[in-house]
Amino acid sequence: MINPISIVSIFSLSALGNGEEEVWKSYLSHHHKLKESIFNGESTYVGPLSEENKSKIDELRVANPEYRKLDDTVLFALYAARNAVVSAGWENEKGIGVNIGSSRGATGLFENYHQDFISEGRTVPMASPSTTLGNISSWVAHDLQTTGPEISHSITCSTALHALLNGIAWIQSGMTEKFLVGGSEAPLTSFTIAQMKALKIYSQGTSAYPSRALDMSKVKNSMVLGEGAAMACLAKNISERSLAVIEGVGYATELLEHSVSISTEASCFQRSMKMALGSLTPSSVDVIVMHAPGTLQGDLSEYKAIERVFGSHLPLLTSNKWKTGHTLGASGLLSLEMAILMLQQQIFIPVPYNNRKAESKDIQRIMVNAVGFGGNAVSILIKHPKKQDIT
Repeated sequence: MINPISIVSIFSLSALGNGEEEVWKSYLSHHHKLKESIFNGESTYVGPLSEENKSKIDELRVANPEYRKLDDTVLFALYAARNAVVSAGWENEKGIGVNIGSSRGATGLFENYHQDFISEGRTVPMASPSTTLGNISSWVAHDLQTTGPEISHSITCSTALHALLNGIAWIQSGMTEKFLVGGSEAPLTSFTIAQMKALKIYSQGTSAYPSRALDMSKVKNSMVLGEGAAMACLAKNISERSLAVIEGVGYATELLEHSVSISTEASCFQRSMKMALGSLTPSSVDVIVMHAPGTLQGDLSEYKAIERVFGSHLPLLTSNKWKTGHTLGASGLLSLEMAILMLQQQIFIPVPYNNRKAESKDIQRIMVNAVGFGGNAVSILIKHPKKQDIT
């Protein structure tokens, strides 16, 4: 890293709740947050927002007439962005950059507009602007009244960590000193659930933990979809506000053999993790928050990649998707939040069915992984901020 870059705030909205206190309380519990709902006539496990948090989104929706026609992906992002900016002390900042992505974007609103078109043979003028991918960052920038660059993108399930990479690049270039980055996803729709089930990767929900993410003994795919958003505020240098320092970044892609495939030993993850490590030794990493979506191939290939890179110095491994479901484009930032909370609390949060308990531990460095369909891997290495490094 040419210049030190730190994370000065992070805020999420998901099945875990919202805000540091509520989210950390959820992590300390061995109970998952998945619920059964009916989609296409079938009972299906999903990771939804609580009714209380859904009410907060409804309040946001009706507070401004312009917001009543926005998709949940945008509203989730607005809510999380507002809170992240307040936590960072950036309420009066205007020149910050905004980069927020989504794997699917406004899928719920798009499905509604398409259904209307099928029924009536026409649609409404708002159907186009309200369903474009750029809608997320542009509305957040509008809501915050920022004047810096604003970017939206989709790189499937590694979208949020690619947003973080973009924010780092802008800050390192000297073109800005502050960036809001994140991901937002509202995929709990009938069509999206049907797509995931068609891929034969969705959980059948037959155990106490419907998603068996990071369970290497499972014999069936167990991915569950969740909804939510997560935002982080990045700043140049290290300050009293710094929650974590970004020490290394890595990224890699694989040649496509199949649109949803990843190689047996996840060569993309091997390259991204090695890049994030840089000159550091593998033994210097204490924990890895894995992508681990709960699928047979996805979990195992990432684990094998970690074995190849870390060898006998295997860090503690964990994932949050057994608890939240897979939030697709938002998942990388939710994993980053989990990592930051473990750094702050100095407690490792395990996967309960792997027979480990939460334990106090000296945690100085954590790596966070994310990968999307087609092998778009990102690895982020964060470390605990030191008082002597504050500038």
